Amino acid sequence: MIRSMTAFGNARSDTEHGSLTIEFRTVNSRFLDINFRLPEDLRMAEGVVREELGRFVKRGKVDIRVNYSRAETSLSKTLDPERLAIMSEQLRQARQAIPDVPAPTLADLLNGSGPGDATAFDTEAWTAMCADAARQALSELQAAREREGARLAEMMLGCSRDMSAIVDQVERELPSVLAEHQERVTQKLRDALQAVSPDGYAHISGAELSARIAQEASLFGLRIDVAEELSRLRSHIVELGHLLGGDQAETAAAKKSGGGSAGKRLDFLCQEMNREANTLGSKAGALNVTRAAIDLKLLIEQLREQAQNIE
Repeated sequence: MIRSMTAFGNARSDTEHGSLTIEFRTVNSRFLDINFRLPEDLRMAEGVVREELGRFVKRGKVDIRVNYSRAETSLSKTLDPERLAIMSEQLRQARQAIPDVPAPTLADLLNGSGPGDATAFDTEAWTAMCADAARQALSELQAAREREGARLAEMMLGCSRDMSAIVDQVERELPSVLAEHQERVTQKLRDALQAVSPDGYAHISGAELSARIAQEASLFGLRIDVAEELSRLRSHIVELGHLLGGDQAETAAAKKSGGGSAGKRLDFLCQEMNREANTLGSKAGALNVTRAAIDLKLLIEQLREQAQNIE
């Protein structure tokens, strides 16, 4: 499955302890780069969120933002006289050792953080809320990455179809290119003989002239032989289709063999296709082949740009 590295996902978790929201924003990057923006009270949940993220995201720059608000319970609470007496005695004992210990405020008394207080910050509960919200947000993020990845794959497959058409056209036109060159060589030899001597044909036999023309055509044919480059380009185009999901079994096998991320494999494939297109351009023996090489390079550049956004 092709996935884009650019997406957004968020979720909210509500319990009796309060509410928590988490956001994931991802953009393209060569490696996995994670940036957390967590309140200090929720730092203990960073490992859990990072673990959940690792199940979905392998590459890209990820910004994670978490916000929370505790449930408002202080307005409905009343002061417990027995608890006040206990806290007063604890404060008296503390001041015997440390005289300047400050007295608790009314908010502290209403939202007491002592053992057994229902309003104390429950780290386990908030960690579970972070994990739950992270799973929901990452599921949304993954769905968005797959939708965008499908659009990128379709665009890249369109480029590959255009490349196949260009390769087919070059293969069809190569024989005519060779024939045109042979005709030009024939005409040049005739013009040269005519310029040297009006009766130049009397000094060279038809067999010798034909052999010379065949030799020149053969040398030219060897120089413009791009069958190997076209064959490799076609092979790369087939592999591109496999990577983009055209052959699910082949793609699954590549993943099992540890082939790495699709984005990195596509980037390498684009480099190889660009190498073949450069060789094709350097061997071009006709203007239409040169144009075909340029068109191939433009399409490969489009593929490379899109591959930068794939995980």
